[in-house]
Amino acid sequence: MKKRKIQMNMLYLPALFVVLLFVLYPLIRSFRMSFYNWNGYSPVKMFIGFDNYKNLLSDKNFFLSFTNTLLYGFGSTILQNILGLSFALFLNTKFKGHKAVRTIVYLPVMISGLIMGYIMYFMVRNQGAINEILGWFSLSGMDWMGDGNVGRWIITFVNSWQYCGYCMVIYMAGLQGISRQYYEAAAIDGANSWESFRYITLPLLIPAMSSAVVINLIGGLKLYDIVVSLSNGGPNYMTSSLSYYINNRYLSAEQAGYASAVGVVMFLFIMLCSQILNGYFRKKEVEM
Repeated sequence: MKKRKIQMNMLYLPALFVVLLFVLYPLIRSFRMSFYNWNGYSPVKMFIGFDNYKNLLSDKNFFLSFTNTLLYGFGSTILQNILGLSFALFLNTKFKGHKAVRTIVYLPVMISGLIMGYIMYFMVRNQGAINEILGWFSLSGMDWMGDGNVGRWIITFVNSWQYCGYCMVIYMAGLQGISRQYYEAAAIDGANSWESFRYITLPLLIPAMSSAVVINLIGGLKLYDIVVSLSNGGPNYMTSSLSYYINNRYLSAEQAGYASAVGVVMFLFIMLCSQILNGYFRKKEVEM
């Protein structure tokens, strides 16, 4: 039995090797590189200690990217979970064509974020579809992505719409795991639909909600592809995310050490948010 257990544990080694090679090793290298002044390709590196982290405190573009990242992360997570749960509740009932509707809602998840961004770009640009439709009603259009305040909300909406189907699948799995006996008992006690949803469905969906919220929050906080294809971080970093800013500092500004510092801060922030949310939802879970 012990020998079999050892053999079973050996099956973890390939996955462990991949994690160490592509996750842990780059993380350690990035953390080490954040203490150097390096352009990314020169063999000469200058150790500067915590100077890169100190420079972050006076970098207005970093704070602008960080603020946008909060919107992309938390704003998308809220919208995705509201839409995903709504679709799950709707599609959890049997009606003609519900499988087709489920497929349509999930379809955007299968499209690359970069491609989705380019598709939406042709919708919101000056001569795009939205302005053309507004012209039909004699309404003036606008350069939607030219206004950073509007652009960041468009990016948030596009990201939310694309991945709400992922939330829907998670919530549908959670809904199908709830026994009908709870609802039958509640109906006997005189509970209405809202009370059944509030006191039965929501508490028993906490495990599914925990997964949906944490996964979508991580995805939103490291959003990159939609930002690149829709706005390329412009105008003047008004729609930039931390992931985009890291790429910009590394490749365009040739500040690999500084980009590594931004990456470390981003990693620590995402890890902190994930741990806080996991702990919160763990306390809210109830036994079925």
